[in-house]
Order: sequence, then structure tokens, then C-alpha cells
Amino acid sequence: MIFLCSATLEYAVKFPSTLILNLHAQRNASQTILEEQFTIDPHVRVEEFHLRGSDNRFLRLETGRRKRLTIQYQAKVECDYQLLAAGKIDDETVAEMDRNAIPFLFPSRYCQSDRLGRLAWDLFGKIANPYERVVAIVDWIHDNVEYVRGSTNSETSAYDTVTQRAGVCRDFAHLGIALCRALNIPARYFSGYAYQLDPPDFHACFEAYVGGRWMIFDATRLAHLNGLVRIGTGRDAAEAAVASIFGSVRCERMVVDCQLGPGQKYAPLGRKQLARKGISLDAASPR
Repeated sequence: MIFLCSATLEYAVKFPSTLILNLHAQRNASQTILEEQFTIDPHVRVEEFHLRGSDNRFLRLETGRRKRLTIQYQAKVECDYQLLAAGKIDDETVAEMDRNAIPFLFPSRYCQSDRLGRLAWDLFGKIANPYERVVAIVDWIHDNVEYVRGSTNSETSAYDTVTQRAGVCRDFAHLGIALCRALNIPARYFSGYAYQLDPPDFHACFEAYVGGRWMIFDATRLAHLNGLVRIGTGRDAAEAAVASIFGSVRCERMVVDCQLGPGQKYAPLGRKQLARKGISLDAASPR
């Protein structure tokens, strides 16, 4: 499936600062960049870099003495996914697990799985099938946490969300990750462009490592799981934020869009299908 993604960010700068941006679509085994364009007006110094073991495409941008910046990104991206029969997914102990998945078992800044262990085991510990266990986590979050725009901030953690019972997509993802990790299921944060997301925005959900594969889940139910374009992956939003600011910079306008490419026919996967089959956006699993 081919998607056309775009983002426009307009910033006001008070004094010389540095931004770390992560808004480029990833290049990986399941995602091919067919066309891409990135511009900054006015021109400033930019460096693209990757961190070891990550496909995230970071940009380090120095504002210099510029007082306003307009950043634009456009890409034509071909995405692939795989459907896996949920009933055939076996549980996997930590001793059997691929070593690359193990770091995603540990608590992190926004996902305090060590503080949610009793809740996780009380609610989901009796579910034997690992895929069904994650689906139950997703359903519980959707039913018990209200999606409220503006209800949280950059400091809100999974523990805060389960206490306040309100949040946005980032918070839903962090809570899903924390509950999975508390049950010894590796989980990681996913940021991306989402087709037919209303209103259009960057979207966050999470991936859980079950049956030797990374599988995608969205507790908000706002995005189609076969309509996602991956931007960032990490232990939580601290490792996959769209923008990290070092200095004094304020975002005054943001426009995000994701459309079907020319000639594409799209059929979203419904809840009934996903109850029996999981979806993986990572053809290179395990990783």
C-alpha cells in the first residue's frame, strides 16, 4: 500500500536553540521511501543521524539567529504488513526470547511497569494466549481511560494515566506498554502517520513482542492498523518524540496529513478480523 505523508511545522525562536526532529518516515524491510522532500525556510544548519540499533531518522537543527522557522516534509511511502493467526501464537518465556527484545521488558521513564505489576496480573494474568492477553489490555484501556485532548502534558506517565483515567494517544500507548512489560511481554512505542486519522495528526500506538514477532496495537481505536506509516520506535516517547527542544522554541502551527497514493484501493481491518489475526508492520522481526 502506498501512502502520501506530509508535515508542516512552524516555530517561533526566542534565542539560538537546537531541535532534534524525528518526522521522517523510516526506511526498513517493511517500508520503502519512493519519493521524499524536506525543506527549511529560512535555511539553517541541519544534520541527519541514526542511533546505533535504531532505524529512526533524526535531524539535528541549529536555529542560529533565526526568529521563525517553517519546516516541511513530504514523502511517498510503500508500506507492507503481515497478518498472523492469533490462535497459533505460542507463549514465550524470557529464557526463550530473542535477546534483542529483552531491553523492551524493562521499566522506562514513561512506562513504570514495576509499579503496575499487581494491577496487570490481577486483570490479565489468567489469560493464557499471549496475543489474547495484549488484546485484553488494549480493550481494558479503551474502556477505562477517556480520550481527552489537552488533558496531559510531556511529563505524564503510564502510572499517571491509570490513576487519572484520561489521556491522548501517547498516554494510551505508554499504558499499554507498561501493562505488557509487567506481564513479561516486551513492548515498544510507535509513532507514525495514520491514514484517515480524525483530526489529522502524528499518532502514537505500541507494538508487543508475542510469538517471536512485533505486532501493532492501538488502544485509542482511532487509527487503522494497516494504515500506518512508521516514523519512530523506542522504549517510550522519550526515544521517539517528533520534536525535542533544547533552548527556547515554540511551535505555533502544525499540519499533518496522510493520504492514499494514486490508484490505491484500501480496506481497513476491522475489530472482528483483528480478534483472530494479529498484524505485524515489521517484516524483519525479531529485532
